Amino acid sequence: MADSIFVGGGGEAYGEAQSLLLKYGNRHGLIAGATGTGKTVTLQVLAEGFSAAGVPVFMADVKGDLSGVGVAGSPAQKLHDAFLKRSATIHYDLVYRSYPVTFWDIWGRNGHPIRATVAEMGPLLLARMLELNEVQEGVLNVAFRLADEEQLPILDLKDLQALLVFVADHADEISKRYGLVSGTSIAAIQRQLLVLENQGAVAMFGEPALDLADLMRVDPNGAGMINVLAAEKLMLTPQLYATFLLWLLSELFETLPEVGDPDKPKLVFFFDEAHLLFTDAPKALISKVEQVARLIRSKGVGVYFISQNPGDIPEVILGQLGNRVQHGLRAFTPKDQKDLSQAAQTYRPNPAFETATAIQEVGTGEAVTSFLQDKGVPGIVQRTLIRPPATQLGPIDPAQRAAIITGSAMAAKYGTTVDRDSAYERLKARADAAADQRAQAPAQQTDGPSYAPQPQDDGLQHARRYEGPVGGGSTVHPTARAPARRTDSLGDAFAKSFARQLGSRTGQAVVRGILGGLFGKT
Repeated sequence: MADSIFVGGGGEAYGEAQSLLLKYGNRHGLIAGATGTGKTVTLQVLAEGFSAAGVPVFMADVKGDLSGVGVAGSPAQKLHDAFLKRSATIHYDLVYRSYPVTFWDIWGRNGHPIRATVAEMGPLLLARMLELNEVQEGVLNVAFRLADEEQLPILDLKDLQALLVFVADHADEISKRYGLVSGTSIAAIQRQLLVLENQGAVAMFGEPALDLADLMRVDPNGAGMINVLAAEKLMLTPQLYATFLLWLLSELFETLPEVGDPDKPKLVFFFDEAHLLFTDAPKALISKVEQVARLIRSKGVGVYFISQNPGDIPEVILGQLGNRVQHGLRAFTPKDQKDLSQAAQTYRPNPAFETATAIQEVGTGEAVTSFLQDKGVPGIVQRTLIRPPATQLGPIDPAQRAAIITGSAMAAKYGTTVDRDSAYERLKARADAAADQRAQAPAQQTDGPSYAPQPQDDGLQHARRYEGPVGGGSTVHPTARAPARRTDSLGDAFAKSFARQLGSRTGQAVVRGILGGLFGKT
């Protein structure tokens, strides 16, 4: 098996052949260049090379033109003659072939559904997705903490919405334990969840959640699976797109074992439109991306960022990208000229030409490249003609895609949504039980002495005992009687709150509006 991926060459007007060494494939990389300069072809070429070497690949198809990796190219395709000419120039034997591909789609229309649970997403990334401020993110952290303590799995959006109802209803009590939780912040989160729901993100959260092992398969011939995420619709909501891919990257980082420096990567992850990840991102998020990029290579994962300009990537992350393909940049404005100069400075200079000039001059399908050499030393920058892809350039037709999806082993595993017992169902069950208990209470009679009726205990009027980090002691309501002292959990209080809201048609309407039809129409 070859130990490198041939990327391109030159002929007389260019430098020597350029290849990416597989043993440095997990040292990350960058594919940059203006629109229309050939980034997609370079991405396709690298994906083919990794797959041929038995390395699985994950990439997002943001323009709908990467599905061709599942079908062999042919002499009938538009650029066949140009590809033959380029192949002759760089001394490359062009042989058309297909590669194993699995199509994924959050909405399940152009691929197998790819889901995550809300708990797996976590409060940091969810706050980024919802565009919350620091205070609102803090409230979200409280909700996640309560879910852990009350054993209420948060699997989908309705689980989180149910939990927020409780937090809103008992904000005063919760604030005593976890810090101020304001109704305004809760309402803001609920509104953002509604926006997310309207964008169709309900399909993103739930089960069966993605098993990372399904992204790391090889076919019977030993070729790595190329996983293509249909992202045309997803790109209409950039925050959703960037956060979802970051979650996937974080899951790989947290789940995979350390492998040191393998002979080839375990998985290569292409992050197209990478600038969306960093636009208006808080420092905490950028710090997390930096940590993942720095450490995930020891898990055998290579991350390749694709963007129009290297300046879109923070310097602290850009410095970790060892394999680089820079397509043409245009310098029409002072800012463009500054970006061009900064891009040129990140390459090891070649005495044969000025790097900045070459970046402006290269045409479509050409690039200046630099790949890690022996001992991980960056190679001298070279002008390179990128080799033609072996697979079809451009999208396949819907019938071909449908046939690939239907024939995949993933169809049976992810085709049917599972809605198992979680926070939503458990809280509803508690509410139903509390409602039944309240309904039976007036009918209970005793033959013994008569006692004055006690005030209705809603879990708030009577004693509450907290043994948490705040205060470390007990908090007892001054009017509580010793025999009536209660130690209801927050979940019990939530159940009673639901039961109270069920007592009126108005309450039912409020709950239905928040939880999406929990109790049916009135």
